[in-house]
Amino acid sequence: MNGTRIAAVGHYQPARVLTNEDLAGMVDTSDEWIRSRVGIRTRHIAGPDEPVDELAAHAAAKALAAAGLAPGDIDLVLVATSTAVDRSPNTAARVAARLGIPQPAAMDVNVVCAGFTHALATADHTVRAGAATRALVIGADKMSEVTDWSDRSTCVLVGDGAGAAVVEACAPGREPGIGPVLWGSVPEMGHAVRIEGTPPRFAQEGQSVYRWATTRLPAIARSACDKAGVAPEDLAGVVLHQANLRIIEPLAGKIGAVNAVIARDVTDSGNTSAASIPLAFSKLLEQGALRSGDPVLLFGFGGNLSYAGQVVRCP
Repeated sequence: MNGTRIAAVGHYQPARVLTNEDLAGMVDTSDEWIRSRVGIRTRHIAGPDEPVDELAAHAAAKALAAAGLAPGDIDLVLVATSTAVDRSPNTAARVAARLGIPQPAAMDVNVVCAGFTHALATADHTVRAGAATRALVIGADKMSEVTDWSDRSTCVLVGDGAGAAVVEACAPGREPGIGPVLWGSVPEMGHAVRIEGTPPRFAQEGQSVYRWATTRLPAIARSACDKAGVAPEDLAGVVLHQANLRIIEPLAGKIGAVNAVIARDVTDSGNTSAASIPLAFSKLLEQGALRSGDPVLLFGFGGNLSYAGQVVRCP
């Protein structure tokens, strides 16, 4: 059983940008109020003719191109999403059809904001076990479609987008590029973050989530580093779920990654749920803030009060 690595990444965001000033014309809020409470300035919003699978396919196509691969090189497609409209065909199958991937195993993973890191671990395990050769792992969400745009406590948070990674086996004898996952949940507190009802609507208990994320999760994130054999101070980057700057900064500080670049894409993209980690990770690589081989902690948390994290090496 060889280890696996991330061969390439890619991301995509819709063209429309919604500013805090735009929101101030829709609900009782202001740019100052939003920045001071969540740190968000702008977010990208998909149109009615841009479904989740289209966002996902754009990001996946970029990752494939960056890896120098063709659709036929992929035999597993995993899409982390909680905003798919239809139950079947699932989002992964629709992405495979858009890209022309022949006969892949195609599965959706719904762990809300921790979905991408759960899907990445699943791909790692599957390739290690020999059940797949090369996987496309995508986080994609259209949060604008499950948002009550009259509720100022939630509508200021959300954005739409997608990020993707190509996962493949390492060459024999090479150090694995994806470390062991540390994952779990707090099922009895699953009500703290919800997408429920008909039509489905996003709601959360913000203070409960804030306390859990800033008090309970730092030790868990450090344990993910321990499993990978990487000390927090040796991390080059930390990419947390981009929920809220008031959660990201305290959590990152308590992890002890004193030399790391901290992803703060939430300021420009809002909370894109399962898309947030691959989106922010891909942007840091594109900007040159991280280099090939750098160790980076990816750590997702949120809906179900689930969490999953692993240390990866940059492609």
